[in-house]
Amino acid sequence: MPTPHYPISVKGVIVRAGAVLLLKNEREEWELPGGRIEIGETPEECVAREITEETGWPVTTGPILDSWMYHIRSVDRHVFIVTYGCYPDTDVDPVLSHEHKEVRMFPETAVADLTMPDGYKRSIFTWFARLRAAESEFAG
Repeated sequence: MPTPHYPISVKGVIVRAGAVLLLKNEREEWELPGGRIEIGETPEECVAREITEETGWPVTTGPILDSWMYHIRSVDRHVFIVTYGCYPDTDVDPVLSHEHKEVRMFPETAVADLTMPDGYKRSIFTWFARLRAAESEFAG
């Protein structure tokens, strides 16, 4: 029996002005920007490149937040997801690429009710919590 192979998707959680950047995909789900790693690039380079391609935003890649196997039921496919916290390096509005249907910023309080994989929600809440902790440490 052959060993199963799964695509790897590296995603970024970007928070600016108290809101997280999300994209709507063809399955009508909200998702984090990011995509497949290419030969010769690191996961950190991948997520920064993909975010810039999908939103026009340059970012600085921060820490890994989470990883999990995501089963996309509508196409019966598994994808290994790795999420990173990312810092936006711009003040401009995000730009919608041809890869998605919509781009929008959401406050943390809206995330729980969005149609999106639980792993993405977990990563978003983790990044908001880490950013708050860093702010209070810096302020204190």
